[in-house]
Amino acid sequence: MYIEKLNAGEGDVVKFDRVLLVSKEDGLVVGSPVVSGASVSAKVEKHGKDKKIIVFKYKPKKNYRKKQGHRQPYTKIVIESIQA
Repeated sequence: MYIEKLNAGEGDVVKFDRVLLVSKEDGLVVGSPVVSGASVSAKVEKHGKDKKIIVFKYKPKKNYRKKQGHRQPYTKIVIESIQA
């Protein structure tokens, strides 16, 4: 799973405690706004940058052109366990 870049090293275990929804055998548990007592632990696999996108702005007839590139940083994680 790819998410926004986290401040954690590769191989570290990250715990997410703000869980919005949990699926169980008897149905779904939806939090308002979060499910109390639920957490997800994941292992950071690697960090990287996404493909480059080009941002091009221009105004017709005004000789205004601006070209800019952007590469979004990401963190690849692997979900290890879900406690609900």
